[in-house]
Amino acid sequence: MGSKSYVEGYQFSAADSEVFAGFSGCPDVTKQPHAYRWYIHIAALQGVRGLSLAPPAAAAPAPAPAPAAPATEKKETKKEDDDDFDVFGDEEEEAAEEPKESRAEMLARLKAEAEARTAQKEAKQRTLVAIEVKPWSTEQDLTELWKKITTSIVQDGLKWGEGYHLADVAFGIKKLCMTFTMGINNSSDIVQEEIEAFQDEVQSVEITSMNVL
Repeated sequence: MGSKSYVEGYQFSAADSEVFAGFSGCPDVTKQPHAYRWYIHIAALQGVRGLSLAPPAAAAPAPAPAPAAPATEKKETKKEDDDDFDVFGDEEEEAAEEPKESRAEMLARLKAEAEARTAQKEAKQRTLVAIEVKPWSTEQDLTELWKKITTSIVQDGLKWGEGYHLADVAFGIKKLCMTFTMGINNSSDIVQEEIEAFQDEVQSVEITSMNVL
């Protein structure tokens, strides 16, 4: 077809229309230049619109995306930092430096700690003691006896009650009913002995109750 303008002879014919109809598209000008020239010519004769007389431009390849170097470097830097950081390193070194405690040492330490807690609790503990003081006769001034006892018997941690009351004994004799609070370092027996030391005024002393506060 390189030396011909038509399929048959030198003018347009039905043969040109049949061959033209067999094309699904315009031939490639770079591979089939003669067929391209003929196709464009026949298309013009048949009134086909929308064909470009210039060869189609090759589509330019899409530019490759630029590599995200900063993000990669940041990620690598973070990974390197994570590799350098040992979260358990210091603890393991400290644990290795600490001497191991034997079972006997552990039991002794736990016992000492328990005793310390008990001692601390007992140091704060208070006990309320109720006593009855019986005089010799009905002639005694029990108010003065109560004042003598509470002002004469003084100890650290010992505190006398703010009042007293009287209870009948027999034959008109009454007894002093009084209280005091004491700490762990005080002794109710010693308090009782000191009251009994007032032999001319006190016949007997009895502890009637003791309650831990």
